[in-house]
Amino acid sequence: MRGRNEKSIRIARRLRINQTDAATVLWNRIRNRQIDGHKFVRQQPIIGYICDFVCRERRLIIEVDTADH
Repeated sequence: MRGRNEKSIRIARRLRINQTDAATVLWNRIRNRQIDGHKFVRQQPIIGYICDFVCRERRLIIEVDTADH
């Protein structure tokens, strides 16, 4: 599936707002290119999944294992 999936985007936005404590702690450590200058984004829809954190340039996905997952 190509293009924007509006449903996934709405869900990802809601997840960004209702982030878990563990995800907030991690986000504060990796945001603003703090890890070797690499940019991370939160709650990125990718092929039917919503990934917690994604570094596109390194093709790295980080999932935070919480009670929600």
